[in-house]
Parts: sequence; C-alpha cells; structure tokens
Amino acid sequence: MRILFIADIIGKPGREVVRNILLKIMTEENIQFVIANCENAAGGFGLTPNISREVFSEGVDVITMGNHVWARKEISEIIEEENILRPANFPPEVPGKGWTIVQADNGIKVGVINLMGRVYMSTLECPFRATDGIIEEISKQTKIIVVDMHAEITSEKVAMGWYLDGKVSAVIGTHTHVPTADERILPQGTAYITDAGMTGPRDSVIGVKKEIILKRYLTQMPIRFEVAKDDLIFAGVVMEIDEKTGKAESIKRIAKPFEGKRE
Repeated sequence: MRILFIADIIGKPGREVVRNILLKIMTEENIQFVIANCENAAGGFGLTPNISREVFSEGVDVITMGNHVWARKEISEIIEEENILRPANFPPEVPGKGWTIVQADNGIKVGVINLMGRVYMSTLECPFRATDGIIEEISKQTKIIVVDMHAEITSEKVAMGWYLDGKVSAVIGTHTHVPTADERILPQGTAYITDAGMTGPRDSVIGVKKEIILKRYLTQMPIRFEVAKDDLIFAGVVMEIDEKTGKAESIKRIAKPFEGKRE
C-alpha cells in the first residue's frame, strides 16, 4: 500500500499548494491513502471547521495536529470527528482523540497515531508509554500503523523511531518545518524520518514572513506573525507498506515546487 504524508500545511499558501498539486502527486505516485499535518493550516496557527472540510475535499484521509491544536476555539466543533487527531498523550479527559483507524478506498484499514514530544514543549504524558496500549488496540484490526511524532528536538524523534521499530509501519517527524535527509527503513521494518518539512512558503522563516522574524530577533519585541506567500513548495514523504505484514518497504521524500499561477 502506498501512503502519502503531507508535511505541515502552512496557512492559505500551503492549502493552495495542496489544492493544485495533491491530485497530480497521488496519480504519479499511485497513492492510496493520505495523511496531512494541519496544525498550522488556519493562518499559521490551528485548524477551523471550514479549513478541515477544504483539506478533506482535496483527498486527505486523516488530519493530524500538534502544539497549536487549541489555537482556534472553533476546533471544539470538529475535534471529536473520526479523521481529526490531536496528540494522544494529552490527558484522557481532554476533548478529541489521539488515534484512529480509517478504511482506504481499496478496503485496507490504516491506523494513525498522533503524538507530541515534551522537550521544549508542553508538559504532557510520556509519548513513548502512550503508544503501548494504542498499538495493541489498532493491531486487532490492521497491521498498518503510521505515527506523526510532533516534537521540537531531533533526539526525541529519533528515540521514538527506535522505540517503535517493528511495532508500527512508520514514524514521521513533524513540527520544525525543516526537512531532514535521514529517511530510512529501520532494522525491524519501520519507515522513519526526523522531519518531513512543511508545505507552504520557502521564502520565509519556517513559514512566517522573514521581515517579521528578523525584526523579532533584532528587537526582542512582541510582534504579530503573518504567513509568508512566496516560493511555495509541496513537501512530505511517500511510503510503500506491505499490507500483510505492516512492514515498510520504502520511504521517499517529496519536495515539489508550485510553479502554477497564484490564485
């Protein structure tokens, strides 16, 4: 089974890239299932009902989130939906869920888990221990399990890859918006990459207008962030997963510039 993971979609420019490029990539790569991190899809912070519907309409099957999951109050209207995930290691009384199982059009079920790291981020429950019971539950229905590990530092994401090697099909790192060149299949059959990057404006500082970030660094004064608009790119990874064993057979980075006419 071929699965596409779309790296963090940044605001309207990122959504525009998805709208114009996703179908072509799905056709070229024979994609059967699509996961997208959308924690920055609404103006660079959070997700709204309208934007979630827009993303799903373009062909995305599951949306994962991260530390900006609560940035928009409207999230409460959709957080209980089956195909929208917040990090699973939030306390159990928090609204929403951290994992799901979705049946692809070809009839194959795919399990997806969303986790968030703790280093330099919110103090949540242990993301490592949080996976144990979840993987057991998902494995009752499918061997294909993809994990979005949303974390700040590389070592925490690398450690998660090793912890879950052989237990899940893939561990895909998100959050830094900077793609890493360490995609590989770990010894026990888990596809891994430390960060898939971002889908949105490269002419920026991780998605934000560079002039704003430079001013912030130079003055140390608070300033409102705005999503940049130029030099757009579609980023993510394509994975080939064995449907019977759940083992990854390949993982490939995608970095496709958007060269069409801007809307």
